[in-house]
Amino acid sequence: MNGDLRPPADDPLYGLPDAARPHYATGMLLDADDFAAEQVYHRNRLARALAFASGAGARRLPEGAGENPGAAGLLGGGTLAGLRVTHRPENGAQPEEIRVAPGLAVDRLGRLIEVPRPVCLRLQRWFDGELARDGGDDLRRGALTDPARFASPRLNDEIAAGADPLPDRAVIVDVFVRFVTCRQALTPAFASGPFDALDAVETSRLRDAYEVHFVLRTDGLDDDFNGLPLLDRDLSALSGASRRDALQDAVLDGWPELAATVGADGELAPPPGHPPSLDPTAVFLARVFIGVGAGDPPARSGGAVADNGGRRFLPHLGMMAGALGLGLD
Repeated sequence: MNGDLRPPADDPLYGLPDAARPHYATGMLLDADDFAAEQVYHRNRLARALAFASGAGARRLPEGAGENPGAAGLLGGGTLAGLRVTHRPENGAQPEEIRVAPGLAVDRLGRLIEVPRPVCLRLQRWFDGELARDGGDDLRRGALTDPARFASPRLNDEIAAGADPLPDRAVIVDVFVRFVTCRQALTPAFASGPFDALDAVETSRLRDAYEVHFVLRTDGLDDDFNGLPLLDRDLSALSGASRRDALQDAVLDGWPELAATVGADGELAPPPGHPPSLDPTAVFLARVFIGVGAGDPPARSGGAVADNGGRRFLPHLGMMAGALGLGLD
């Protein structure tokens, strides 16, 4: 759950391809690249629509488009349904776990990420593994006092209303999910590259799948940097014409405002707050606070708290209608 099992290069959408669809004519010779280009075009168009619907998405701008040529959206992606992260204490033969419920998310490229079944991580085993891996150096860097500074407003409101408080010191771990492609169903094919095998095979199916990552935050969280995803502007304090005007201006100004320069290698740049070593399209799900003592390296002390309130939520139109008072009584 911590390393990329499949590299981003497995999916051509990482390259933010241009909107160029293949053109066919009678007598043309076609090969696998032509059919792959057809798939990339349709996947890219559908993904781009979903990315913008979920918050601007990732896209390239043409040269000369302004101060940010070759830019990609900062916002986009989030939770469509499910994917609640919970802490399950040890109970008899059941070990302590962090559990991700089934659900559906969309990433910055507009790709759907479906988790069809629960995903569980044994927390004590993970903690012991981190301690053994580097003597607890990463755990030491990830252990912070007054962890409420890095919690979502919802969790802090619940604590103020009487919920159990966060521990005085906690190791902070973030849960992400990312889109991956799984190769399936081998079939006989001509050998490719510097090979002349007579029994060569090739993948005949690519399955849309997922990876869950449990990321220890050792990248310098402090009072000025909480590491949570960048959220959309809150318009709830406005009313009437002011809210209408702000919403319209947000759409009209959205193209340049929600852009960030791609990296020096031309790849999609990570959004603000994203762990530096993680796939920049991974979707944030929750923050987990693991109680530890005052020693170094830290040792477990108490339980853990899963904070789901810091993610980007993408409610469907029916939910939005109900929130606006347009639903049934």
